[in-house]
Amino acid sequence: MSINSLSPLDGRYSKNIDPLKPYFSEWGLIKYRIHVEIEWLIMMSEEPGITHVRGLTDGEKAALRKIVAAFDEEEANIVKNIEDETRHDVKAVEYYIKKKIKGSSIDDLSESIHFCCTSEDINNLAHALMLKHGINNEWLPAAEDMIKRLCTIAEEAIDIPMLARTHGQAATPTTAGKELAVFIYRWKRQLSQIRNMEYLGKFNGAVGCYNAHCAAYPDIQWEDISRKLVERLGLRFNPLTTQIESHDYMAELFHALIRFNNILMDFDRDMWAYISLGYFRQKVVSTEVGSSVMPHKVNPIDFENSEANIGISNALLEHLASKLPISRLQRDLTDSSAIRNAGSAIGHSYLAIKSSIRGIGRVSVERDAINSDLTDAWEVLAEPVQTVMRKAGIENPYERMKALSRGKKITQDDLHAFINSLALPQEDKNRLLTLTPVTYTGIAGSLIKHIK
Repeated sequence: MSINSLSPLDGRYSKNIDPLKPYFSEWGLIKYRIHVEIEWLIMMSEEPGITHVRGLTDGEKAALRKIVAAFDEEEANIVKNIEDETRHDVKAVEYYIKKKIKGSSIDDLSESIHFCCTSEDINNLAHALMLKHGINNEWLPAAEDMIKRLCTIAEEAIDIPMLARTHGQAATPTTAGKELAVFIYRWKRQLSQIRNMEYLGKFNGAVGCYNAHCAAYPDIQWEDISRKLVERLGLRFNPLTTQIESHDYMAELFHALIRFNNILMDFDRDMWAYISLGYFRQKVVSTEVGSSVMPHKVNPIDFENSEANIGISNALLEHLASKLPISRLQRDLTDSSAIRNAGSAIGHSYLAIKSSIRGIGRVSVERDAINSDLTDAWEVLAEPVQTVMRKAGIENPYERMKALSRGKKITQDDLHAFINSLALPQEDKNRLLTLTPVTYTGIAGSLIKHIK
């Protein structure tokens, strides 16, 4: 962390996003580029039709792959120094690999590095691998951890009756656990889509037509070789592109992340409101300060921090999802500059998830506060009473209940007197008379099954 960092991800929150750095940092991008270049060289050595690249021994292949495995910050700085001279980041990677194999048994293949490649053949595969590995190895586990922790609270609170609030006003009762389960169910749908995302890659030259490839080897089935390399890297082959991979899959991924983020923001705001109402209590950490002047304060800062970072993440993701699929003619450089911010977009989402995890870990359900809000809310039983009146064919049931209850605080006696005045079947009347705000929760307790 540097105190001079402009971005809070690289400054204040640097330690929080350490797991993402191997994937989305400049170091990570350079390493993935080297990985793609080396795998292409190894694959060419295995293709009989590519005669100018001799076969490699297992030891030589291992030595090449060790360049990737041993790549560290010192090695990255060597690449950056080369880039200072070339003013071209991918060419710097090519020259770096040549330098690493100089004097070795592989030195004779030096000019086969980057064979038939345009920079975007390397870049698009590197970015796809960065996204795939960063999302699958770090972002998804964090999201799943958050959901798992909330599941525990939801299951414990599934039978705790709670006053619902629609439009901020007292409404039909629910349970605390069911309301949390709604978020879990929504998140799980989005995670299912994110897990099954396709990460596309292309490897077809300067304008996507294999021009240089055919000039060198006109009789080789270049599409088959290109597909083999892309799939060997664990990506899905895109057979039809310009100079760049079209980035539609990135837009799909980023839109899915936005949807997940929006559900998280909805959750953060609801938790903030529940804490404000006293429905959840936050655990006190003795060394922490809630306010510089009000000693009693325990603020819901984790959910607020999460909400703030979601906003930044979504702003970046929305721009990238809209911008990246658009490129002038066969390409312009705007995608290259924009895509470098993908790590920041995912980083803010990851930071938001981690903040909410901390928030979830610090709250407990306040049964007494929830119960006291609900027990005297007899007006919420206006709904079942007018519904049973409809069933019995009583005229103007809604209007009569409205006159009794709208905008008023009614008591149990008020409600029971009204029910006793109705010409209802005795069984229905008895059921309404035994109903209380606490027991009027429908089948909320059983709905937890949908998150299991």
